[in-house]
Amino acid sequence: MIVEKRHYFIFASLTLLLFNITCAKYENNTPWPTRGWEISKPDLEGMSLDSLSSFSNKLKRFYNSVMVRSDLVIAGSNFIFNHIHKNYSYLITAKKKLVVIFRGINTEYYSNVSIAHEKINKFFSKFNLSSETFKILLPGRLTRWKGQEMFIESLSLLKTKYNKENFQAIILGSHQGRNVYYKKLLSMVEKNRLNKNVIFLSYFKELPVVYYAADVIVSSSIEPEAFGRVAVEAQSMEKPILASDLGGSKETIIDGKSGFLFKNNNTNSLAEHLNSIIEMDKSKLQSIGNEGRKNVLKKFDVEKMCHSTFVEYQKLISHKK
Repeated sequence: MIVEKRHYFIFASLTLLLFNITCAKYENNTPWPTRGWEISKPDLEGMSLDSLSSFSNKLKRFYNSVMVRSDLVIAGSNFIFNHIHKNYSYLITAKKKLVVIFRGINTEYYSNVSIAHEKINKFFSKFNLSSETFKILLPGRLTRWKGQEMFIESLSLLKTKYNKENFQAIILGSHQGRNVYYKKLLSMVEKNRLNKNVIFLSYFKELPVVYYAADVIVSSSIEPEAFGRVAVEAQSMEKPILASDLGGSKETIIDGKSGFLFKNNNTNSLAEHLNSIIEMDKSKLQSIGNEGRKNVLKKFDVEKMCHSTFVEYQKLISHKK
């Protein structure tokens, strides 16, 4: 009996290690939950638990399959749920449980109420932002699949096609050693005469402050996001979100109500949506922001996620006794 308990303890520990909520650190030094099954895109410097573009590699696919070799697999979105079924259905049996529990965020931290006006004023002053301009924020590390190139091209269209000049775009994220890519983005800004319109920030400790300063948040990924935390954070901050119609964003955004989806990998669609949002009055933008906050509190609060996950662990442990 002692041996059986010890074996189960080892099993439970491994299950928690692979599938439990872990406390990671984001750039703002505030804990945010991550899930055992998390698809991240491959890049030169980054680690990748999985890759939507690497399934031709049999060794990589086998390596990734460890994520479903457990009695309980938690998918952070329906997109991931379907992805698992499509690529690892041979490992899903009647004895295994595959469930969807949406990732959650700290809605108290990502809240307009928590932002001191002094911090906003300092942020505006430090980076020469004007209260008279329309501010567009693109958060995310600088890597090709995050779509920064397309974003810059869409800003150029705002000026040349839609005659919009009075905007400032903040590209927030580290290049993490991708110097060639970073230099390419700088060159694109220079070539398209956007120097006065685009600001690069490699890091800012308090992300909610940057969200607060923006009028719209953009997620321009050209490959699917497993969940798309930016879209949820933006909505929690009562800001309109404009995202590619790919992956998790299609589940976290109520298109036309809490934000907008544009045609993925389509510069014209992104520019067109940006122009429409810029032309909206403040009351409309605030209404969209309000709906976003409601959406997040209802579906993507971290407390709900933790409770749902804890319940599933209780069921798993009870079944094993």
